[in-house]
Amino acid sequence: MTDLSAISAPCLESLQRFDAGRQPFPVHDQEVLFLSLSGGHERALTLSGRGRDLAAAWQHAWGQWRERHGEEAAVPHWVRVDRVVRGHATNWGQVRRLLAGTKTNYFALGIAWDEALTQAYLPEELWGHACLYGGDINACVPHDENLRALSKRKFGRETGWPQDDATPLWLFQTKGIFVEGDGPVLALDNEGVMDRVRRVDGLDATLVTGAVQHSADFLTRQVTPSGRWNYGWYPCFDRPVPSYNALRHASAAYSLLEAWDLTRQEAHLEAATRAIDHLCRELVKPVAVQAGEKPVAYLVDEGDEIKLGGNGVAILAIAKRIELTGDPRHLERVRPLAEGLLRMQDAATGAFVHVLSYPSLAVKEAHRTVYYDGEAAFGLLKAHELTGDVRYLEAVGRAVGHFIQAQHWRSHDHWLAYAVNELTRHAPLERYFCLGLKNVSRHLAFIRQRITTYPTLLELMMAATAMLDRMEAQGLEPVLLDPEFERQAFEQALHHRARHLFSGYFFPELAMFFRHPARICNTFFIRHYSFRVRIDDVQHYISGLVAYHKRFLSGSRNALPSPAPALSESP
Repeated sequence: MTDLSAISAPCLESLQRFDAGRQPFPVHDQEVLFLSLSGGHERALTLSGRGRDLAAAWQHAWGQWRERHGEEAAVPHWVRVDRVVRGHATNWGQVRRLLAGTKTNYFALGIAWDEALTQAYLPEELWGHACLYGGDINACVPHDENLRALSKRKFGRETGWPQDDATPLWLFQTKGIFVEGDGPVLALDNEGVMDRVRRVDGLDATLVTGAVQHSADFLTRQVTPSGRWNYGWYPCFDRPVPSYNALRHASAAYSLLEAWDLTRQEAHLEAATRAIDHLCRELVKPVAVQAGEKPVAYLVDEGDEIKLGGNGVAILAIAKRIELTGDPRHLERVRPLAEGLLRMQDAATGAFVHVLSYPSLAVKEAHRTVYYDGEAAFGLLKAHELTGDVRYLEAVGRAVGHFIQAQHWRSHDHWLAYAVNELTRHAPLERYFCLGLKNVSRHLAFIRQRITTYPTLLELMMAATAMLDRMEAQGLEPVLLDPEFERQAFEQALHHRARHLFSGYFFPELAMFFRHPARICNTFFIRHYSFRVRIDDVQHYISGLVAYHKRFLSGSRNALPSPAPALSESP
């Protein structure tokens, strides 16, 4: 339980540090604070306080809380305080244009309807109520109904977005602090899109292992007793993602095994095993073959689709569990799945067909997404390792020959990076290394500058790093194979992207503004899809960070953090 008398002095001291760079806001020379409180299982309530100085504003804000909850009420577990440091008057027309030019949920200013900021919202409140989401991921779209619901909850009256461009509004910026229980006061003073969560200057073993463990905990909670996943959540209103995807069922199990290799938490292995058991029992289907032909099976997805990548990631999930545990569970499924992939390849050109209909096996789509090609190649290489069947390795050689001819590197695909890295373990040929280099070297500016977390970019970089390490061991100089490759720029982009992933992490100071914080706290999200938390979203963050830890942090590996800070989903 948080003791208000114990946190008052350190909180005020921390807030005082934001004096530097503060520009007096025209609120009659008053300090304005926003106090957001949550017990961890309910959406935060945000109150404002104002006064001639910080102490007076602090007392005013807590006085409003006591009026609502009583003098003896316990202070909630999560306490966030935001101090207004600058702002300016504007109007709805200007704000509307500003929103239209900002990617969804990346608008990070508070909005007020009056100069005194009595009717005002922090950006987190607008994000958490989906007030800036209308389906267009490239712009903040004002959602009138959701804002009305927020204003009714906060102020007791419904107020929607203005209709007249001349309507006066005020924009303001805050700097904040956060306290969890008896923990320290954390300053929320990063830069850019991480400005509104705790400072993350660089990645260390404790931070990365903690994020991986908590995200693996989240995935573990999503595996039902039958082994089917809860596919995902829209956290603004705690609504389940209604669709399903068998391919992502398999790939999420694969990443949970990667996490288990780091955490060694038995629950993570047990959940991944249930998911793979369900995969093999319910989703992998045998198909009829001629007498004397090898058995064939396919991962059958929603809508009776057979996706090329589905067979690939199904093999990867089975193979990863065998690799990590030594238990040959479901090994008998690998050959039929690999044979299915061979049947989707043109043996002459090496190209794959992407989607078939089940059970007719008629071609539904010759091409859907470049991801399927890399998933299939990677899966075939793992099938070769498990079975020793050289045909699978030869099929990958033909496929990669096609990828080179078709310039697949232009897609900068992380699955292609995985496949090429794996292939160079078996066939360390210069043309394969060159493909792997091109797959990343032309993409470094994008990797550095992309505002979204785009977690597959870290996977791309880490697979390329593994390949570069192999090249170094063999005395191969990357720049001689690809003159556009710059190692220093590569390293800078890689570490920037790894840190940037934490702008998509539900730290408690952000999770508290959503409907059911305990469900999504301490896992990863996709901001521009209304902070969606889907199993494959979390998968990609885990895969990249596990590889990053293994390559850069394992030498400084600290003891794994206790799972205790994670809240249960039930009050």
